Amino acid sequence: MNFVEQADVGLGVPGIPTADLMQALPVAIYTVDGQGHITFFNEAAAELWGHRPVIGRDLWCGSWKLRHLDGRDMAHGECPMAVALREGRDVSWDQAIAERPDGELVPFGAHPRLLRDEAGNVVGAINTLLDLRTQTLGDEARMRLAAIVESSMDAIVSKDMNGIITSWNDAAERLFGYTPAEAIGRPVTMLIPPDRLDEEVSIISRIRAGERVPSYETMRLRKEGTLVSVSLTVSPIRDGIGRVVGASKIARDISSHKENERRIRLLMREVNHRVKNQYSVIISMIRETSKLTSTPEAFLGQVRERIMALSESHDLLVNAEWRGATVGELIQAQLKAFAAQSRVSMAGPLVVLQPNAVQYLGIAFHELATNSAKHGALSCNGGRVEIDWHVVPAGDGAETFRLVWRELDGPILDAVRGRGFGLVVLERVAPQALSGSGRLEFHARGITWTLEAPLHFVQTSLAEIAAD
Repeated sequence: MNFVEQADVGLGVPGIPTADLMQALPVAIYTVDGQGHITFFNEAAAELWGHRPVIGRDLWCGSWKLRHLDGRDMAHGECPMAVALREGRDVSWDQAIAERPDGELVPFGAHPRLLRDEAGNVVGAINTLLDLRTQTLGDEARMRLAAIVESSMDAIVSKDMNGIITSWNDAAERLFGYTPAEAIGRPVTMLIPPDRLDEEVSIISRIRAGERVPSYETMRLRKEGTLVSVSLTVSPIRDGIGRVVGASKIARDISSHKENERRIRLLMREVNHRVKNQYSVIISMIRETSKLTSTPEAFLGQVRERIMALSESHDLLVNAEWRGATVGELIQAQLKAFAAQSRVSMAGPLVVLQPNAVQYLGIAFHELATNSAKHGALSCNGGRVEIDWHVVPAGDGAETFRLVWRELDGPILDAVRGRGFGLVVLERVAPQALSGSGRLEFHARGITWTLEAPLHFVQTSLAEIAAD
């Protein structure tokens, strides 16, 4: 009679043999006699070993092979069961690795207990084996999760149900400025602006109910006292039996996103304003052109050319995100249609024109280039154009922008000067748009156009450029 059969005498459930009860257990169990021969094992043990030992012959353990936790081979006589019998003591959850015949390694914990007769003599032992693979997988999962939390670009903070911070990753330190030592153990309200403390009351209430708080945008406080825009997600943390014991907060810095939104709104307002200005310019252009053309064909051609000139200036502004364009860029954009750059010289300091100045000076340069190509210096082989601009003091700390378009060696001009749309643009429309003045002078072999305007009406501020 083996030990399991002997147990039936006084231990089993009435009508159910102890062997059947032990077979039904999901935990691996086996017994040995006083010499270490296996006398019983249940199916859970056979499953763990991947091997069925021979009852009454195999010693100490039913594993096919054994290994220490560091991978070294372990003799069956070194296993926890052998140690318990040899030293006459119970062994509590010693660990080893069972190697199955198929090569799979199963880490396990062993808990051998000595069996004694009525006189107290050791007559055998019973061993419980716990498969540690699930625990190992859980440990690996926790380690992977910890690695993810630590490497996350988002601030991840946990707190208990009293709102005390219990964990703090590297991204939280980067975002809020506190080290883990400074943050852990302190109330999470140190991150919340005074006017938003009611958010925490609402969050705790929802977390207690087991709810997850989906992402929402809010503001949080940094260590140095500045505010930062964040997208916040809060989830409950549960213990092993499902009770809510805290909350995990994920905070993503969206300050750059909010700044981009602000810039887009400003840009859209600027575009809206500039488009309305262009509508006014186009209406004025159509009105003046209609007064000065004799046929529908001429009217259509001139309006088309002038709208195309406006579009060139518009393209410059779009490519520069409506920050402006330099004087040189604008002149080149308006002259490229005339293929005359080789006969045009430019000189002047770097001046970045405001969008408004780009549009109106673009129209002026188009009218000058068109007139020069048809009647002036660019209409003959020897003609050339010099363009120079300067910034000169105007008193009281103010400065004036001065630009001169000068045509040289052109054909002899007629004595009669007509008042076309170009003259209106050069003497009135463009100068007035920049709060300045324009003067057009006719010479025997060319024209000179001089524009003077306050610099702050012409140039984009350097601070504005740097901010962009």
